Amino acid sequence: MPPNRFNGFCDYGVGIGLRVPHYDHIFAEKPVVDWFEIISENYMIDGGRALYTLDQILDRYRVVQHGVSMYFGSAQPADREHLKRLKALTRRTKTPWLSDHLCWGSVDGRYTHDLLPMPYTFEAVRATASRIREVQDFLEIPIAAENVSSYAEFHQSEMTEWEFLNEVVEAADCGILLDVNNIYVSSQNHGFDPFDYVNNIPAERVAQIHIAGHSKFEKYILDTHDHPVLDPVWRLYARAIERTGPTATLLEWDDNIPSFQEVHTEALKAMQYLDPSFTSNIPGDSVGAPTLEVVQS
Repeated sequence: MPPNRFNGFCDYGVGIGLRVPHYDHIFAEKPVVDWFEIISENYMIDGGRALYTLDQILDRYRVVQHGVSMYFGSAQPADREHLKRLKALTRRTKTPWLSDHLCWGSVDGRYTHDLLPMPYTFEAVRATASRIREVQDFLEIPIAAENVSSYAEFHQSEMTEWEFLNEVVEAADCGILLDVNNIYVSSQNHGFDPFDYVNNIPAERVAQIHIAGHSKFEKYILDTHDHPVLDPVWRLYARAIERTGPTATLLEWDDNIPSFQEVHTEALKAMQYLDPSFTSNIPGDSVGAPTLEVVQS
């Protein structure tokens, strides 16, 4: 299955998040990396060290932008100044697509700096799709909406989370950033089958996939991004790739960040599913995701 219009028809393979603790290694060793994902908000400035560092990365690597503050589900209009800065950055990075979260997080100009779950209603579908269309038209690049992990649900919901996601992306005519770790986390917190989610999303709209680690507590599971990907998430990822075909995949590791080589090696385990003939080109690495039986529900 070829790449699709929601990721700019780009075959990007496996990427990792660009993180400060890895800067020295990247610049000194110049490792082979398919692409880096950056958090847009860290670079929406006029100058300084952050942009200087980004330009050095852009000289050698492909970059994809990922946002954390667009809040597609918030009721207030999109901030035009924010969009102007974001557009300037997309032109700098030449990101083939831009992702942000299907959530809300701002009220009357006040920001929670959290990714809050949506009520799954048709009214929310219309409002969210309208906002995504506005952003996509302004930025003039494909948008991919990411499903979030959640720890609470709304009694007002009129559909499942995946039905809501499907309604929004169809109405907005945008792509999906399918976070299979978030699906697993939410499924355990809310008691649904995660394979029902993966099996019922429009595979042709998936622009990118996120994988990550999570932590299990007594009464809930938390999306922590602080250790390797766990087996249930690899199983979901395997099923997602069966449905979508080879799709740009990003490993998120945002806390207790280990060495660059450890993060990169974990990310490259995804290649077992994207390309079974893959072997690592990192000296001393033994790369391979667990051999897992894919269970379809």
